[in-house]
Amino acid sequence: MSRPSVMAILNITPDSFYSSSRANSIDEALQKAENFVNAGAKFIDVGAYSSRPDAADVSETEETARVVPIIQALNQAFPETLISVDTFRASVAEKSIEAGAHLINDIAAGNLDEKMFETVAKLQVPYIMMHMKGTPQNMQDSPSYGNVSTEVFSYFNEKIETLTQLGVKDIILDPGFGFAKTLDHNYELLRNMQLLSLFNLPLLVGFSRKSMITKALNIKTEDALNGTTVLNTIALLKGANILRVHDVKEAMECVKLVNLVY
Repeated sequence: MSRPSVMAILNITPDSFYSSSRANSIDEALQKAENFVNAGAKFIDVGAYSSRPDAADVSETEETARVVPIIQALNQAFPETLISVDTFRASVAEKSIEAGAHLINDIAAGNLDEKMFETVAKLQVPYIMMHMKGTPQNMQDSPSYGNVSTEVFSYFNEKIETLTQLGVKDIILDPGFGFAKTLDHNYELLRNMQLLSLFNLPLLVGFSRKSMITKALNIKTEDALNGTTVLNTIALLKGANILRVHDVKEAMECVKLVNLVY
């Protein structure tokens, strides 16, 4: 984490909000992963449960069946690349680690599966935890905060203490842009993101083509790459360590140019 790096998004779902991020077969996933690696991605984040607002629920059995074979194939094909499994279910996380994944990326920070924290502690793998209220199905139903920045900080403070007591050593924080937050909440949180550096833990951000860009600029998802790069640059200047993106080449260019300045 001494230099910022890029995490590529690989969705094994039929309904993720950005269609170009989806892979419907092992061969398609491997081809996308090869492009990510060649463009400079350090991580590939594999998810089989769409977390977009109002996404359809997916059973634990189906999520496992979707994600595990892809992780096994990626681990064999790209042994130098770090594979992250994007799941809030402890059993899916454990089976994915057994299949070759290296990190767990949990949008719910243990809130949607009470076994998640103890599973992470047992597995002793790096754990990315994100801030979110509610579930993907209801998180955008009138989200409200007294002060979004301080509430996110307090949320992480409590979670970090619990994980530390369980013996979890490698924690990465994701403020959860676009999750249970209005447009104003997202930009206020970004404005004050440097507060999270007080934890002395790596920070991951995910703005890629999200509605906080498309709604602010009144554009389509397909046209949101430039806005993504702008927000990624701001986040890097505020201490972000990992950019989670759909477009690896452009994110790597962003990282390289910021590194030249700092």
